[in-house]
Amino acid sequence: MSEVLKEKFSPNTAMAVVIANMIGTGVFTSLGFQLADIQSGFVLIMLWVVGGLTALCGALTYAELGAALPRSGGEYNFLSRIYHPSAGFISGWISATIGFAAPTALAAITFGTYLASVFPSLSPTWLACGLVLLLTAAHTISRRASGTLQRTITLLKILLILAFCLLCWILVDQPQNVTFLPSRGDAALLTGSAFAISLIYVNYAYTGWNAATYLTSELHRPQQNLSRVLILGTLVVLVCYVLLNFTFLYVAPMDAMVGKLEIGYISAQYVLGDSGAAVMGVVLALMLVSTVSAMILAGPRVLQVIGQDFPAFRPLARTNQHDVPHIAITMQSLLSVVFIFLAPFEFILVFAGFTLGINTFFTVLGIFVLRRTQPDLERPYRTPLYPLPPLIFLGFTGWTLGYILLQRPEAGLLGLVIIVSGALFYAGTVWFGKRGAGISGSRG
Repeated sequence: MSEVLKEKFSPNTAMAVVIANMIGTGVFTSLGFQLADIQSGFVLIMLWVVGGLTALCGALTYAELGAALPRSGGEYNFLSRIYHPSAGFISGWISATIGFAAPTALAAITFGTYLASVFPSLSPTWLACGLVLLLTAAHTISRRASGTLQRTITLLKILLILAFCLLCWILVDQPQNVTFLPSRGDAALLTGSAFAISLIYVNYAYTGWNAATYLTSELHRPQQNLSRVLILGTLVVLVCYVLLNFTFLYVAPMDAMVGKLEIGYISAQYVLGDSGAAVMGVVLALMLVSTVSAMILAGPRVLQVIGQDFPAFRPLARTNQHDVPHIAITMQSLLSVVFIFLAPFEFILVFAGFTLGINTFFTVLGIFVLRRTQPDLERPYRTPLYPLPPLIFLGFTGWTLGYILLQRPEAGLLGLVIIVSGALFYAGTVWFGKRGAGISGSRG
């Protein structure tokens, strides 16, 4: 194996990051919020199918952008190259403040909530903080250590999900009286506001399908491997999500899950009793470790490239002896700890979902801009069935964003505040850079 290859993340590691980024908080918590307005098994499963197909359309689009513009940083890289450096900076600002820190906090809080449901004397908040700090230390060691850890715990997560579903199907005494075939009234639900609002939670659960683009520069042969990583990773998660939600609805009464976070624990109670549910609570908590790990691994690469491009943030680009951006990793994790202590769970979820939705919306829209402005750019991968996948993604994402502004205006407006603050920070960093250059020039 060549020295260059040793220094890169393998496609399997990148796929593990994609899968682990997605399978986390959303699928183990959001069904309780969806059940408040939707009580149809068919419509609830369709939520996860529609969300998965939307994510797949986004992944197909990002695969082309990532192959044509191969650099780490995700949306920061894409929007800087497609629109303007200011658009990239705002996107990077979103990723740095919301995109990874907030979801990391949510996954860690869910981890703490599941463990505390089994061990009531433990504090969910302190369990969440402890997990973030432990994984931060692990990912600042070396790239090889990060990759090995991520592949191992992600494979374990998939095996545990399959085992959980199979065990529930075999051991349930009395399956719930819920139909997963279309019935009267489902058409109205599929086109109504309840479905759109519920898609907020589902789209949030699929957030992370783009995670490998944050590692592009560190991925082995990115122009050849990125598309496979994004597409296969998204498909694996779609199947897991449908299986999990089918299982939850099959074994536990809807009324018992309405408004609850610990959906997996409640489902296990109805199948295995209190003692068996306690074991499953620990298992479900362990599944979330890979989610927190993946976000701590991928997210700081945005801060790193911002540090490379903007003098005001240069310390974030520093790496240790193993070329790991340890300062960026530490900064993101500290921000996650702040979210853990200060923000309510559901508000973080809707707020983060809206802001990240804007980020990906304009990135996917960028494929039309890039094909028009740079038609001769080398594209090792082209989105199949273009322009259908980006149009489908834009349609569903735009529909969801509009409903958030109408139904949850406080979360939507706060997301817009984050965007405006990013623009102000960009203006400040440009001014700082010009002033620094002017001072250097006068001294010279």
